[in-house]
Amino acid sequence: MRKLILGAVLASAGLLALTAQAESLAPADIKAGQQYVELPAPVPVAQPGKIEVVELFWYGCPHCYQFEPSINAWAGKLPEDVSFRRVPALFGGVWNAHGQLFLALESMNIESKVHSAIFDAIHKDGKKLATPEEMAEFLATQGVDKDAFLKAYSSFNVKAQMEKAKKLAIAYQISGVPVMVVNGKYRFDLGSAGGPQNALQVADYLIDQERTAQ
Repeated sequence: MRKLILGAVLASAGLLALTAQAESLAPADIKAGQQYVELPAPVPVAQPGKIEVVELFWYGCPHCYQFEPSINAWAGKLPEDVSFRRVPALFGGVWNAHGQLFLALESMNIESKVHSAIFDAIHKDGKKLATPEEMAEFLATQGVDKDAFLKAYSSFNVKAQMEKAKKLAIAYQISGVPVMVVNGKYRFDLGSAGGPQNALQVADYLIDQERTAQ
């Protein structure tokens, strides 16, 4: 029960942001300490030479699910000098199980093919996807080989990626999801930005800022 309550609290970090009807932000309105915070120590990016945008998320988070159409459309239009990647937030229990699911599929190079289907299965169809066996059964309906998935899920590589994701969350100093981080330096969420569209405007502003500084 404690883990379920914790999950609800953490996943609700962006609730006010998603329901707020905030006005569109002008660049002059975007300020450190208000819409975003500058991390005390920059976190190394995965692809040096590109401006990195990270979304920390959880498959079970309803606000991450609601953010999906907006962030997917935005990410699909990013220029070549910007990289976008998702990192699972691992706060224990089913968060870790879902994070391991994501990283296993990513290691198989098929996560993007089933990403939306997993979100729909949890939020539309009420599936838990809390055990590897349940995950494998569902993924088989999406054309994923069950044995290959289970092998990837329990692999050393995926377990190593889990540890990296945990360390990233600590370095980013996150306490809920969805959260975005630009170039390992700036963190913001839907609440601080004033809603989903404003969060993407803050991302664009910080991307431009980093591009100018290069």
